[in-house]
Amino acid sequence: MKAIILAGGRGKRLKQVTDYVPKPLIPLDNIPIIEWQIRYLKKFGIKDIIICTGYKTEQIENYLCVKNNLGVKIRFSKEKVPLGTGGAIKQAAHFINEKSFIVVNGDVITDIDIKKLKQKQNSIAAIPLKTKFGIMSIKNDKVVNFNEKKEISDLWMNAGIYHLSKILTKDLPKNGDIEKTTFPDYAKKGKLMHMKFKNIFWYSIDSYKDMEECSKEIKTRKYIKYVAK
Repeated sequence: MKAIILAGGRGKRLKQVTDYVPKPLIPLDNIPIIEWQIRYLKKFGIKDIIICTGYKTEQIENYLCVKNNLGVKIRFSKEKVPLGTGGAIKQAAHFINEKSFIVVNGDVITDIDIKKLKQKQNSIAAIPLKTKFGIMSIKNDKVVNFNEKKEISDLWMNAGIYHLSKILTKDLPKNGDIEKTTFPDYAKKGKLMHMKFKNIFWYSIDSYKDMEECSKEIKTRKYIKYVAK
């Protein structure tokens, strides 16, 4: 099975960093996001990876050419203009000959079990929604407890990891996001599946706080040993 990494965005929320380096090369515990993702995919036996790039493509290519000991085959699908997530997948689909493939958003660090996700085609990895704020428990007008980033039961969010059929790519827009076009259409038609994952390690790197917290969690969980297995 092949995988596509969507790594073409500018990372505007991290502009002070991404003015100089593309978001996939932002280091977390001294290893760039893109390398963590390649190691993660390789852990699940995926060694043929297509990277969709746009912003500062050359820097990503140069890093991965120098870092040639990852043990995977890497190809690039370059966007001349921003295509959105749907357009990027559609352009990269000519590399895919198999019936299905994995897609990973280019800013996600996780330990979600891809083998489990592969059980259903056209499926989205779903994780419990967490608040970004402290939740207060209140009794008789008094605050009795605080919970930081509490998981909210029965509300699920898109984890940015997909198992898609090659047939689906014909329904992707040439320019536009899959989350705003094909996914809503497939959902209305009952053609979109999900796979729930609880108690997992998951970060989407959108802020300096995300960088700090994820780097700390990587060390705490010894994530390097997890992806090295």
